[in-house]
Amino acid sequence: MNTPVTAKTTAPQLFRDRREAGRALAELLSGFRDHDDVVVLGLARGGVPVAFEVAASLRLPLDVFVVRKLGLPGNEEFAFGAIAAGGRIVLDDDVVRAGRVTQEQLRTVVERETRTLEKRERLYRGARPPLEIAGTTVILVDDGLATGASMRAAVSALREREPAAIIIAVPVAPESTCLALAGAVDEVVCASMPTLFAAVGQSYRTFPQVPDDEVRTLLSTPTTTPSELPHEQTLAEVVARSAIECRYGVPPDAVLDDFIGDAEFVLIGESSHGTEEFYDSRARITRWLIENKGFTAVAAEADWPDAYRVNRWVQGTGSDGSTDEALSGFERFPAWMWRNTVVKDFVDWLHRYNAGRAQDLDRVGFYGLDLYSLHRSMQDVIAYLDTVDREAARRARARYACFDHSTAADGQAYGYAAAFGAGQSCEQQVVTQLVEMYAATLERLRGDGAEADELFCARRNAVAVKDAELYYRTMFRGRVTSWNVRDRHMAETLDALAEHLSSRSSSPAKIVVWAHNSHVGDARATEVGADGQLTLGQLVRERYGRRCRLIGFSTFEGTVTAADEWGGPARRMTIRRALPGSVEEAFHQAGVQSFFWSSQATGAADSVDSIRLARAIGVIYLPETERQSHYFHVRVPEQFDAYIHLDRTEAIRPLEPFSMWEESQHPETYPTGL
Repeated sequence: MNTPVTAKTTAPQLFRDRREAGRALAELLSGFRDHDDVVVLGLARGGVPVAFEVAASLRLPLDVFVVRKLGLPGNEEFAFGAIAAGGRIVLDDDVVRAGRVTQEQLRTVVERETRTLEKRERLYRGARPPLEIAGTTVILVDDGLATGASMRAAVSALREREPAAIIIAVPVAPESTCLALAGAVDEVVCASMPTLFAAVGQSYRTFPQVPDDEVRTLLSTPTTTPSELPHEQTLAEVVARSAIECRYGVPPDAVLDDFIGDAEFVLIGESSHGTEEFYDSRARITRWLIENKGFTAVAAEADWPDAYRVNRWVQGTGSDGSTDEALSGFERFPAWMWRNTVVKDFVDWLHRYNAGRAQDLDRVGFYGLDLYSLHRSMQDVIAYLDTVDREAARRARARYACFDHSTAADGQAYGYAAAFGAGQSCEQQVVTQLVEMYAATLERLRGDGAEADELFCARRNAVAVKDAELYYRTMFRGRVTSWNVRDRHMAETLDALAEHLSSRSSSPAKIVVWAHNSHVGDARATEVGADGQLTLGQLVRERYGRRCRLIGFSTFEGTVTAADEWGGPARRMTIRRALPGSVEEAFHQAGVQSFFWSSQATGAADSVDSIRLARAIGVIYLPETERQSHYFHVRVPEQFDAYIHLDRTEAIRPLEPFSMWEESQHPETYPTGL
């Protein structure tokens, strides 16, 4: 069965070195541990340190397999083929023709590399015979693949020794290479596949040439006897020793107080948009931050107009008569993200809390950071201008009329038309409107209290229109570009909110952020950075340093509220148990049902094999493609300042559950809409 194990992207320098890459790769191969019919072969030279870590972790025999690249004359780094032990030659006919390699040149290169191959075989192996691989499963390991020519030569040579199965295992390779090799072997385990691939070495922090002496030393070191190998603490062992149990997913007061310190920004994540315990823990921590640390605002991964309606309610203004009515503005899919029982209870509490504050400046606000509200924000800009400057409102209507050819409320129809030249771009109109919102014509409206707040709200709506226009115009050009537009918008909105709230007080604003792990985590510690993808957490860290804290959530199994397609009804679905090699599996193995763990606080950052898979479920869940759709590699100690793990979790309950949600329990899942 040809089953390539794939990943979406990898961050530059994701792996510290080849040994660390081998440990990460071993996690994906953990099902082969202690099998007496499996051997590991490392392609010399660079693949041997990786293969050693795989073999040692899985307690399997290790041997070397020598393959020599056949480089183009005058450009030896570019391979037109390879030769493997046993004299097996594989050529890329297209490259041979394009490089105009003559028969004489081919013969010269093959003879030279054959002599080198035989020399290295004697050097590495000495008097030891090769491992017997007939009838065994061979895990063929390299430190990475580019064209895959060397690997194809190795596979062809190995076939002649009649193994039962061949599995290719590499830390990094282009997706096209892995997919091409999948048809030639039984399985391809490729830890990460950069979308923008230039060279294998870009995935390593250090990538020196492997000395021959190191290869010989590793091959002479036993890998099948655990007692002969130095013990390295696993992530599960480190967590079991240093995790702090927490009731309801909330650390003890003293622990939380020490962790938060004087931070002004606390970003609290979630590894799904539909988990009861994540929402509840986040709400409880937020209440503690408000009551004990003086936090003055909650900024959520929600659209500005909808969240600001809630803000008016909790501040005691606006026309809504209840929390449920205030939350009714959240109509866009997925409404359950904010229209659920936990958010309702928190907004109820915040409304009561603010009602007891003597001064308006002591009240805590609720704001949105997202930009999907293209049409709604336009309406709110015009509604505001109608109350203060009718002529300005007329100009705004004229500019925003550019969007009239697109009727889709979510902006996708406009974006598609603008991106492919089928409709007018409204970029100039929205930029002009935003400039006017900040221009001298509105200077006279500057004031204190409610007037300043409403002007700030209107301006943020104008910014949301500008950035939403850009987002929808770029979403059909590339996922990373539109993602970065969105996360930059959230970061800039957070900055503007902090500046606005600080201007009303003698002390800096303190803000809690609610967003998905994929936004809260630092992109530099994950594999999504290869395309240049940014995250809110990264941008906040870069700007505020130790004035911010990033908290991520995880779960091992349970249920989740999600849809099986974009715009589909909410379902209660069963989450599959976390994959081997994942953060979630390691936390489960720690044996603590609910805990808080900070690698920074425990000093464990350098003592764990830190690269792991991590799960991200958005509003769509697709278990049939869970590895590809919901997992990506992360450097555990660096993505967040702390994790909160809840081993088993339940689906968040929408305010309007219906029969499909009540009855559905089957697994269906995709992290779209993170």
